[in-house]
Amino acid sequence: MKTKLAAFLISAAFALPASADDAYSVDPAHTFPNFEINHLGFSTMHGRFGATSGKIVLDSAAKSGSIDITIDATSIDTGHAKRDTHLKSEEFFNVGKFPTLAYKATKLKFDGDKLTGADGELTLLGVTKPVSLAVTAFKCGPHPMNKKPMCGANATATIKRSDFGLSAYVPAVSDEVRISIEVEATKD
Repeated sequence: MKTKLAAFLISAAFALPASADDAYSVDPAHTFPNFEINHLGFSTMHGRFGATSGKIVLDSAAKSGSIDITIDATSIDTGHAKRDTHLKSEEFFNVGKFPTLAYKATKLKFDGDKLTGADGELTLLGVTKPVSLAVTAFKCGPHPMNKKPMCGANATATIKRSDFGLSAYVPAVSDEVRISIEVEATKD
């Protein structure tokens, strides 16, 4: 009798649904925050950050979750070493004092099971301001090669850099910065 009861309890436990929250770790090899900014009215300069980490929690059934991303400001790359050194200086990102940028969101927007946006806060140069991300190309499923569950998306936003105290050369170098983040994350 005890054996049957134990077997029943074990099988019942496995029949219970898993936690609705699924946690994912950002894949730093496939996640790149990019930015573009108008330079002197002549061209659009592009750059990216090469080192990103973080967690994304999704609960599609409850239409909720969170995003917690940290970007290494020292990993800025515009394709020109001298410009990158200048952007790391106190005049711009001041990486000696503020080595990271962070985005945290606890309000995610869904259309059905698809993540379509996030309302959160960006911290840059020690200043935290609300920033909403529009999310496109959202997809979750098994990785085609390693078969591990993963999610990926593209997210965009436009900010005014002066809102964060990053105002060198405004308006010659645009105050408006378009951010685009390609992210892939593997389920923990």
